[in-house]
Amino acid sequence: MKIFKKRYVILAVVLSQFGFAQEGMSVYSDYLTDNYYLIHPSMAGAANCGQIRVTANQQWSNQDEAPALQTLSFNTSLGDQSGIGFIAFNDRNGYHSQAGGKLTYAHHIMFNRYTRGDYDINVLSFGMSAGMVRTVLDETEFGGGYDPIINGGMEQKDSYFNVDVGVSYQYLDFNAHFTVKNAVTSKRDMYTDIESDNLRKYILSAGYVFGTQSNTGWRYEPSLMLQYTEETEEKGIDVNMKVYRDFDFGKLWGGVSFRQNFDGAEFLKDTELKTQRQQYITPFIGLNYKKFMVAYTYSQLTGNVKFDKGGFHQITIGIDLLCKSDRY
Repeated sequence: MKIFKKRYVILAVVLSQFGFAQEGMSVYSDYLTDNYYLIHPSMAGAANCGQIRVTANQQWSNQDEAPALQTLSFNTSLGDQSGIGFIAFNDRNGYHSQAGGKLTYAHHIMFNRYTRGDYDINVLSFGMSAGMVRTVLDETEFGGGYDPIINGGMEQKDSYFNVDVGVSYQYLDFNAHFTVKNAVTSKRDMYTDIESDNLRKYILSAGYVFGTQSNTGWRYEPSLMLQYTEETEEKGIDVNMKVYRDFDFGKLWGGVSFRQNFDGAEFLKDTELKTQRQQYITPFIGLNYKKFMVAYTYSQLTGNVKFDKGGFHQITIGIDLLCKSDRY
């Protein structure tokens, strides 16, 4: 059994989930801040309002060149059964950076029933996003060496085309979503001519909302999200609990998310071989005030092997527009 030195394990844990992965946007916990469209294209135009959302994620703020991600997204309905949207993002991690954008179209099939003087929700949605990603590796500060892949003194650049597809189902207070990210990608030659083009990641999520606005004003939403990366066979799960409190001006909400990878890395501690699985806990809180929203999330790595004691901070701000009356 091969034993890795601790510093290599740290690097593997960091890069496997939080670092630069050349897969487009990384999947963090920002989908819980009223932002499901970021990971599920089938949610474009699914809400009663058009949504503009801006996010900024900063990891290990006391480290130079630490990973940082910014996104800008907009989605809205187009008629009764269609939705459109776009996402732009900038992702930087040390000497690597990515920037890109994607356009989305979604189609919503309504199975609504008219009950209690209003329409309930029973919707099957299909969505597809297509976009371009620009990747840059800045080697201008690299010194000479014996690795022929590291040229030094230059910037390597490449662009590739990718397509995400997804399906969602919403019935009353239940929701489920399945998305294939990078289902189709174009050829890339960023590092070598034998670089894998398989960037497919499968995301399955589901949740249920308990409680009603007309009762106590409190609502509770447990949910799960599963991820599977095809090329590396990495698997992980998010277990989430979200709580809402309704007011006349809007609503206050918050909760906690726990992420656990099923794959582990081995490391040696005091002559004892142990296994470390990437995991972190994320509390979050948000406020919807009339047409505006703001949210904050903080993620803290747990376990024995960490790159840094600091956590990950993220701010989300947004505005709702072109609103329709609630169907349910």
